[in-house]
Amino acid sequence: MPGEKTLNNWRKSLSVYKEPAAIRLFFLGFSSGVPLLLVFGTLSFWMRESGVDLKTIGFMSWVGLCWGFKWVWAPLVDRLRLPVLTRLLGRRRAWLFLSQIGLIGTLSAMAFTDPAQNLRQMALLALMTAFFGATQDIALDAFRIESGSPEQQAAFAATYQTGYRIAMIWSGAGALAIAAAAQDSALGAWTVSYLCMAVSMLVGLLTVLFSPNTETETMSSSRPKVGFAAWLYEAGVRPFTEFFQRFGVWAIVILLLIATYRISDVVMGVMANPFYQDMGFTKEEVAAVSKVFGVVMTLSGAIIGGVIASRIGVMKTLLIGAALSAVTNILFAMLALIGHDLGFLIFTVSADNLAGGLASAAFVAYLSGLTTSAYTATQYALFSSVMLLLPKFLAGFSGLLVEAVGYSAFFLGTACLGVPVVVLVLLAMRVLAQRQ
Repeated sequence: MPGEKTLNNWRKSLSVYKEPAAIRLFFLGFSSGVPLLLVFGTLSFWMRESGVDLKTIGFMSWVGLCWGFKWVWAPLVDRLRLPVLTRLLGRRRAWLFLSQIGLIGTLSAMAFTDPAQNLRQMALLALMTAFFGATQDIALDAFRIESGSPEQQAAFAATYQTGYRIAMIWSGAGALAIAAAAQDSALGAWTVSYLCMAVSMLVGLLTVLFSPNTETETMSSSRPKVGFAAWLYEAGVRPFTEFFQRFGVWAIVILLLIATYRISDVVMGVMANPFYQDMGFTKEEVAAVSKVFGVVMTLSGAIIGGVIASRIGVMKTLLIGAALSAVTNILFAMLALIGHDLGFLIFTVSADNLAGGLASAAFVAYLSGLTTSAYTATQYALFSSVMLLLPKFLAGFSGLLVEAVGYSAFFLGTACLGVPVVVLVLLAMRVLAQRQ
């Protein structure tokens, strides 16, 4: 019967989440999500509590540039064989293992550093933590892409993002809760908290140790040795030239799409919390809505995005995500006109996060499909860096725009930013059709 056939097809689409690779990526996603807030929001809270001035805290946020410039050393992660570790674990797992050991070490050292007494040491340790975190992401992105077929990438992205979001809650609210509970500890509240965060990195470490090698890693171990100049060209230049050779003039369209796909959400997101406050929502209301409804809907959107992509393809899902991400910003414009309405806030945040989760799953799958197996880590690091630069730059002017035109017009403007993105997705679909 047609209905039974459709039901079986959907069950088949959902079955990808039961595969060992998808489950492994959930735990590796958790490992990837732990370090970020520990050098940003959580560390800022600790520093401010210790009496560090706001200007210094602001400067400390620059350690996050490690994630924006990870493409600089991605060629090394892509090509450099680590002594002993590569032979025992394979290329990707060796770098994952090394970066996770580094994170355990730096987070443990941060736990025993007082930012009020040793600010420079804390800054150095935070920078090292960010470096190891970005290195882990380089190797992990490559490992994820090489763990399955292009059709599985959306589902893999969904499970990865689920683990990542849970880790963000753990390293944010969880770290603060542990510090509060350990207030009377002989070690110190933040020492206990950061040691718990360091221990939680064992989740990723054990997952790496029990994960299989990929075929790409096995093949790479048999490559003949070459001179340093040839190696440097192959590692640092060839990944970029290969991309442009493969797509020709259409590479510009693809890079424009990558640079703008999340622009509506990123530019709008900077003003979200000030907007909530100006609308009269309390911290408790905002926390409950963003942490409960927001997180649940983001995870739901990621899973739904993975399923839809497996049914209708990544590009069509990418188009749906681009349209929804722009349209949901109109809800914020409406909320600005309505004012303090908790029910409409829940609806707006839920719809926005659902669309964001769906779009993210499709976008990660699309970026994964753009890489070639010989340069997976380097090319994905380049794409993910390009993804952040323009939106983050424009977001810096969001406060000026709100002051000039008001919240409602601002949110409508961010929705309009999504229109060129839809056009670029349609052009990218044409590129794919021509290549096929």
